[in-house]
Amino acid sequence: MNEINKEFLTDNFKYIVSGDSISKGVIYDEVRSKYVILEDNYVSLLQDKLKGAVRNTARFGNTLIKGIGNLKKDIVKDKPNIVLIEYGGNDCDFHWNEIADNPDALHNPKTDFTVFEKMLTETIHFLKSQQITPILMSLPPLNADKYFKWVSQNNPEAETNIMKWLGSVTKIYWWQERYNSTIIKVSEMTKTKYIDVRGAFLEHPDFTKFICVDGIHPNKAGHQIICDKVLEFIRTNYQFLLQDHNDLAYE
Repeated sequence: MNEINKEFLTDNFKYIVSGDSISKGVIYDEVRSKYVILEDNYVSLLQDKLKGAVRNTARFGNTLIKGIGNLKKDIVKDKPNIVLIEYGGNDCDFHWNEIADNPDALHNPKTDFTVFEKMLTETIHFLKSQQITPILMSLPPLNADKYFKWVSQNNPEAETNIMKWLGSVTKIYWWQERYNSTIIKVSEMTKTKYIDVRGAFLEHPDFTKFICVDGIHPNKAGHQIICDKVLEFIRTNYQFLLQDHNDLAYE
């Protein structure tokens, strides 16, 4: 397993965060009724805590297929030491407008389940072959009821048709959980560490208060949860990466 050698570590250490809108810091601003970038998103908060430079290449709407294509170009250019991989939310999603228009048709997720597992595994092997340490992130849980309302746009006809196709709103949560389980499975198969973001949210009796009105994007408090979980992970596994680490811990 490719690991970081702290003996050669300098403050020029490089990280890349590769992911979708969650890592980009996208939240829904209810006052302005639009998506905006949260300035204090979890990646920005981490930059102040870590040695070296964090480059956030996450993009709104990114699937694993889109993001990894760009990641391969970025690592040639930047030569990072660590890549944090955060995908799955868009991959498991469907084209809900098409479902609302034709609930009896066959509808596929944006990234096929088996393709997601295969690509994630191949990406990890590729990064390790480049002497880069990959770290996976599990998915924050979604609020299925709010997400159902969001994708049906509070349109009664759309709600009826989407429900006809779904069968149950809980299927939305279950389907996303399936992709999350794949991330953990790939982590185990490839002996790659992962950060249990999902677990951090589910520790709270009502995790839904940390999710935006769209049911899927973490809000400002949710980003703080992610940041805290990432820092906990780093303290446990790579304490020497923190600006305020205790050098005596390695004596």
